[in-house]
Amino acid sequence: MLPIISYLLFVTLTNIPFFSHAGERNTENEVFQKGEQFIFQAMYYSRLTGNVTAGDASLEIKPETVMVDGEPAMKIVGKANTRGWFNMFFIVENEYVSYFHEEHLAPVRFHKNVREGRHRRNEDVRFRPDPGQVISSDTIIETPPYVQDIISAYYYARTFDMQSARPGDSFEVTFYHSDEVYVSRIIFEGREQITTSLGTFNTLRFKPEVLEGKVFSQPYPMTLWVSDDENKIPIRAESGLVLGRARLDLVQFGGLKNLITSFVP
Repeated sequence: MLPIISYLLFVTLTNIPFFSHAGERNTENEVFQKGEQFIFQAMYYSRLTGNVTAGDASLEIKPETVMVDGEPAMKIVGKANTRGWFNMFFIVENEYVSYFHEEHLAPVRFHKNVREGRHRRNEDVRFRPDPGQVISSDTIIETPPYVQDIISAYYYARTFDMQSARPGDSFEVTFYHSDEVYVSRIIFEGREQITTSLGTFNTLRFKPEVLEGKVFSQPYPMTLWVSDDENKIPIRAESGLVLGRARLDLVQFGGLKNLITSFVP
């Protein structure tokens, strides 16, 4: 069984438009705050299985400020786990921890502990945002200034104003993952009203580009919906797979900085 939750969580959190800027970067953050929490449910559908719960995922900004290398940082923890009978075929137990600077919102340290079936990997890296470098136990990688990790990327992206975005606009994403720097392309498809178990929301819809391979059957398989308000929270991610379809839905949240004006009563 494919590691559906891990792939969906990875693509959802990383493939949102953001830009890396050279020189000193100070980003005004009026979007999120310490103590914010998201909980997601992953569903899988195929003709053989029907709709089944595949697992769950979560994102949390810890309430306290953490000092990392003498700099004040926010600590974000992301988790993804398979549940139920999915664990009989393929166990996913992934944890990602990002420490990113409270002013320029670039990561200063990143840790991951990944278990996907028989594959296990631990990684602990440090970031030097300007000039761009990522330092791991094995190597030093030159990167663009202020490159994001796969967790901090989403939070930095939420600070951008999407009011002037038009359908068809495209953006490039640069992020670090597993000793590599990746560039992905995202297409903004427009605004859409969708209904989930939490209710109906006005959303921004994106189409992120991912690599073709054994999991995804086309270069733009994923559709991502983000709340069309000051919070820009992830409402849903959906993807066609080689076998079946997968969906990641937000089912619980708390600690938001702003009112959810995208909610439709």
